Amino acid sequence: MQLFLAPMEGVVDYQVRDLLSALGGLDGCVTEFIRVTDSSLPRRVFLRYAPEIEQHCLTPSGTPVKVQLLGGQPEPVARNAQRAVAAGATAIDLNFGCPAKTVNKSDGGACLLREPERVHAIVAAVRNALPDAVPVSAKIRLGFDDASRYLDNALAVYEAGANELTVHARTKRDGYRPPAYWDYIARIREAVAMPVIANGEIWSPEDFERCRAVTGCDRFMLGRGLLARPDLARAIKAQVAGEEYTPMPWREVCQMLHRYYRMSQPHWGTKNASKYCGNRIKQWLMYLQRQYPEAATFFEQIKREREPARFEAAFRQAA
Repeated sequence: MQLFLAPMEGVVDYQVRDLLSALGGLDGCVTEFIRVTDSSLPRRVFLRYAPEIEQHCLTPSGTPVKVQLLGGQPEPVARNAQRAVAAGATAIDLNFGCPAKTVNKSDGGACLLREPERVHAIVAAVRNALPDAVPVSAKIRLGFDDASRYLDNALAVYEAGANELTVHARTKRDGYRPPAYWDYIARIREAVAMPVIANGEIWSPEDFERCRAVTGCDRFMLGRGLLARPDLARAIKAQVAGEEYTPMPWREVCQMLHRYYRMSQPHWGTKNASKYCGNRIKQWLMYLQRQYPEAATFFEQIKREREPARFEAAFRQAA
């Protein structure tokens, strides 16, 4: 059984991958999507989104990282997949699931699910452009407005030669509203002879067990659930192994957030650090409130703060 950290644009950057993979339980991560247009991206772009490529595409704790690309035209996506591999990427993932309106209006993400033949063309172009030793995977939703073509899209990915498929068990229209329709994943898994990763509404070890029972999968992707409970992967692995497990206490979560705040400052630079670093902490706290009541209290303390000194004082007090 394997667990993966989901790519979440604007949320899961390389520092979050570092922190969460260091806690244990994760078997892989996927970067935020790298937008592909007609141009050939320089190496610095791949490094910005995936600095792990300089370390054999591994996080500091040794967890493998896939580079994810998003685009609507086969040739540019394939060409930039080659450039990503030349830069150091060891696996390529293709995004057909992003629900953002700005992305969909630019011919990327979930809008392509309305045309399975285009999904096939993009996956096939990338697969044909790369050595067999470089895995190519894709992430889809059940559809755009509805799930009427869910199987067409899954088969498009499979027949184009992909090595693996992640299915977020909702349509674009569903957004992130529960429930996740895991039964569709079970049907996809029966229709394609490749590994299928189940994604959507896994917030607890109990949710994991229900998802596994419905889908029959042995690979799962955790997104918001892992942000709400940073040790979720570790807790799931312990449950599967039949081991007793003590959940991560708030004090340790707060210490991790503090590390993230300090790690982020050099990335954003002196001018922007006070704004963006604080905003990332506030964003993460919104997820953590689901599992930790203390996160709501901490959020109230810092929600109007921007100055680093005040954040540091708040962290010391909270821990």
